[in-house]
Amino acid sequence: MRIGMIGCGVISQQYLTSFDQLPDVQLVAVADLDPARAAAAAEGREGVRALSVDELIADPEVDTVLNLTIPAAHAEVDLKAIAAGKNVYSEKPFAVTTQEGAEVLVAAQAAGVLVGSAPDTVLGTGTQTARAAIDGGVIGTPTAAMATMVCPGHERWHPQPDFYYVPGGGPLLDMGPYYIHALVTLLGPVSSVIGAASRPHEERTIGSGPRAGEKIPVSTDTHVTGVLVHESGALSTLVMSFDAVATAAHPIEVHGTEGTLAVPDPNRFSGEVSVRRLGGEGWETLPVTGGYEEAGRGIGLQDMAVRGPELRASGELGQHVLEVMNAVLESAHSGSRIEIASSVARPEAVALEDVRAAV
Repeated sequence: MRIGMIGCGVISQQYLTSFDQLPDVQLVAVADLDPARAAAAAEGREGVRALSVDELIADPEVDTVLNLTIPAAHAEVDLKAIAAGKNVYSEKPFAVTTQEGAEVLVAAQAAGVLVGSAPDTVLGTGTQTARAAIDGGVIGTPTAAMATMVCPGHERWHPQPDFYYVPGGGPLLDMGPYYIHALVTLLGPVSSVIGAASRPHEERTIGSGPRAGEKIPVSTDTHVTGVLVHESGALSTLVMSFDAVATAAHPIEVHGTEGTLAVPDPNRFSGEVSVRRLGGEGWETLPVTGGYEEAGRGIGLQDMAVRGPELRASGELGQHVLEVMNAVLESAHSGSRIEIASSVARPEAVALEDVRAAV
């Protein structure tokens, strides 16, 4: 599958590192609103051309557009690529509004092209080993989960953090996809949500880079909590915050009738999975039993290239998670429980595999 990458910012470096390890994916072109960044991304990469955005979308050598633009541009770029007959794979969140995301899926279906969505971290050994444990009955029947991500804010390290503090950003739409994609992978789709949110600071101070010391406005909620009611009946409690220093909680804990599972950071592909069994004595580390080993960002593209319409990091999953996140924010402001209109099947589990062996 021949990839044209649009957006050569910070996250693009992780994709560029992965491309050499993916046997069925080939990067052929890059583009950015800043031509110098596109040129830098293409430099030293044989066969990779730096193009304008419009040139890349029209290029017949590009099968699939990898959309690494800012969240506010995700849907617009996806729709242009789909109109040109390209498959699309978008960084998270899938779009900013639920309506935008739905329009992308409708357009893709009409055009007969594939749509994928990050995060693909759930295809790594961390989340997949946890899934194998749940599916194998290690903790009995799952009844609840807790997902926790707290930090003091991305402006402390990111030199251009503006987009984190506008609609489409914030801790929920920025970091929430990792956690909610994992929760859906582990426990299945969400049927309704209840949310609460706050915005204690009206501006943030950039802490690094040429703009260090500059203050930027905040126009989205920066501390969000929610309860996700899964179709299975399990309840997931979500805490996403740019307003806290640290936490001692596991990133995700899944509670069942026979034990509790500690799941590693879903923003990573690997990590230790441990279980505390009912009647047991302490935490027990589980062996790695599923997922792509040594995976990096872009493994979802490899999965897409091989599996086609059965891809695991699908646009349908990205859209379901987007609807869940926006519903949490809607509930936070309305005070009402929100029903989720969409549903999605749990993606097929990933058997333990080192995809690099095929390179």
